[in-house]
Amino acid sequence: MLKFTALALAISVLSYPVSASTDELAQLKQQLAKLQQQIQKIEDDAKKAKKAAPSKSSGIKVGGAVRTNYSHTSYSDGNKNRGGDFDFDLFRINFSGDIGDVSLNAEIRFFDYMTAVKYAYVGYDFAEHWQVQTGITKVPFGNWPYNSHNYFFSTNYYIGLEDDHDLGVLFKRKLSDNWQLDLGFFKNDELGGIDGYVSDRADRYSYDVVGYRQSRDGIYDNPTHPIGEYNTFAARYGYHIQHSGGTTEIGFSSQFGGLHDGHDRVGDSLAWALHVNSNIGPWNIQLQHGEYDHDIEGFDRMAVGAYAFYDSIAAQATTSSANLAYSMPVKWGAVTGLQFYNDFGIIYDKSDASADTWMNVTGVSVAAGGLFTYFDLVHAKNQPFVGGSIAGDSDDMERRFNINIGYYF
Repeated sequence: MLKFTALALAISVLSYPVSASTDELAQLKQQLAKLQQQIQKIEDDAKKAKKAAPSKSSGIKVGGAVRTNYSHTSYSDGNKNRGGDFDFDLFRINFSGDIGDVSLNAEIRFFDYMTAVKYAYVGYDFAEHWQVQTGITKVPFGNWPYNSHNYFFSTNYYIGLEDDHDLGVLFKRKLSDNWQLDLGFFKNDELGGIDGYVSDRADRYSYDVVGYRQSRDGIYDNPTHPIGEYNTFAARYGYHIQHSGGTTEIGFSSQFGGLHDGHDRVGDSLAWALHVNSNIGPWNIQLQHGEYDHDIEGFDRMAVGAYAFYDSIAAQATTSSANLAYSMPVKWGAVTGLQFYNDFGIIYDKSDASADTWMNVTGVSVAAGGLFTYFDLVHAKNQPFVGGSIAGDSDDMERRFNINIGYYF
């Protein structure tokens, strides 16, 4: 519009009557020069705005990680005699990005003993504050994204209530006006449920119920009565409070679904939790309390599967956790950040009358370029990967010193 106005003014100057006074012509030329300056300023501002505006990239990026693990334990005489063991942990590949308005996120993990897809979903922003995700996506529950700071997660992870991923659809309301909401429907677990076409239902990243136990069954036996989770509804609400030094989220989560034996519904599965996640300066405080109940009449113990082996949990129990962390930026050569933490979790009031499970992890994580390392000292009773099982009945406290070194690219 301004260019057209300037052009018109220029034409008018050229076509102005010869009889026009010198003052009139000079005035028109001044107006033309002023308009040209305005046009140049607008064009310059537009170029600056275009350069400053973030450009939306299109395409899929590939990343991943390679991790190794050292452990020294109290519950293995061989491990102690050797001075600990250093093992390959995993190699993983991540895909993330978008094509058009549809995003893709996926992660596949390769272990010595199995291959597992952690998540694989497509996402679409269908409204200003809402996104829908479908595929193997994260079940919204508890403190987000993790109810822990250490390599071993919290005790909730081993009963399927932290960092669990299932097949379904998830609607996510992004944080706005201090609150957010996740609503999900999960048809079954990530391996297709009770009749999924897999060779081993324990070859998975996330813990899920895969059977129920009779009194004669061993804690680590393959399930003789296989079942699967199905038609699970999950919801998570979080309200964010701004305060001096940071923010605090107060939230509530719940999920409810069925248990199926391949022919009929045999029971229900319910879980709920209250959670608080507070950031005050460099400090992070996490609190969580809840219950779960896998209700199958006449049975008080369930079989779960993950990491290529089967374990057992009480059909019903109460869980509580309290975590504290302190983050410190540093400049020590390649080291740029440290986080010190102490995470404590307990599972109690179990339906199978087994002893309490508890785990305390004191440690520090170290960020150095592409390297991220956990140094963890774990003390626990009846805790998987620390010499026990959640269905165990031991009075012994076990110890594990663990170093997990990962290179992320």
